[in-house]
Amino acid sequence: MNLSGRRESSNVEDRRGMSTGAKAGVGGIAGIIIIALMTFMQGGNIGDVVTNVVQQGGLSAIQEEQVEGQREFTEEEQELAKFSRQVLASTEDVWTKVFKQMGKTYTPPTLVLFTNSVSSACGEASASVGPFYCSGDQKLYIDLSFFTEMKSQLGADGDFSYAYVIAHEVGHHVENLLGSLNAAHTQMNRVNSVEANKISVRLELLADYYAGVWGHYENAAYGSLEAGDIEEAIDCAEKIGDNYLQKKARGYVQPESFTHGTSAQRMRWLKRGLETGDMNTSTFNVSESEL
Repeated sequence: MNLSGRRESSNVEDRRGMSTGAKAGVGGIAGIIIIALMTFMQGGNIGDVVTNVVQQGGLSAIQEEQVEGQREFTEEEQELAKFSRQVLASTEDVWTKVFKQMGKTYTPPTLVLFTNSVSSACGEASASVGPFYCSGDQKLYIDLSFFTEMKSQLGADGDFSYAYVIAHEVGHHVENLLGSLNAAHTQMNRVNSVEANKISVRLELLADYYAGVWGHYENAAYGSLEAGDIEEAIDCAEKIGDNYLQKKARGYVQPESFTHGTSAQRMRWLKRGLETGDMNTSTFNVSESEL
């Protein structure tokens, strides 16, 4: 993905090296696959909307441990931070225009870069939760080491796959602004866990779709997607599907516990957004067989 010379967003809080030291009671980061499985059980992982998790006690295992001092960042870390700021800036430009076309005003979220753990309006979270969006403060949180883990543990690599992760979190912010996030959470609180998981899947697939919509308009405006970029993102979507992660982590799957969608579903909705850019499409307007 070519973002050379593109602006960097100023809606960024760089808290790297300023961790409160909150750590997961289960022992911290033990690899992306195990992390994904554990947080899926709690309703978390890539694209998680932590508001709902906190309400369910999903972050209750966090313990406080003060960590002081700064550290030097590697060139790779600084490049990832710059890239993240550029991707966020692109989402700001795209969604501002899309919302204007809809007769609405887009208020951009803030990106928080952190190391190991972070404090949000949704509570304390360790890096093991993965990238997440908190509707309580309208911020998305990312420990950049997640991208390294994504590459080494899942083989999901490439700048556009990283951009997809960020755009997915911004997709949750779009859901929040359009009201679908709150509506989904309200409905989830009225049904049993299996039915709530089904609603969660629709919410996550919609965020995948919005990530694709962003990519559609980003490329139309700047021609920034290069050969192999879309394939990278589609490959990433496959490897973060509930069935793929559960199968890899424990050898079998439990469809009733899916919260983010299967590999096929995630790939399909991301690709649909990339191809159409149609804001009239929603995962909440189709039958389960059409997801």
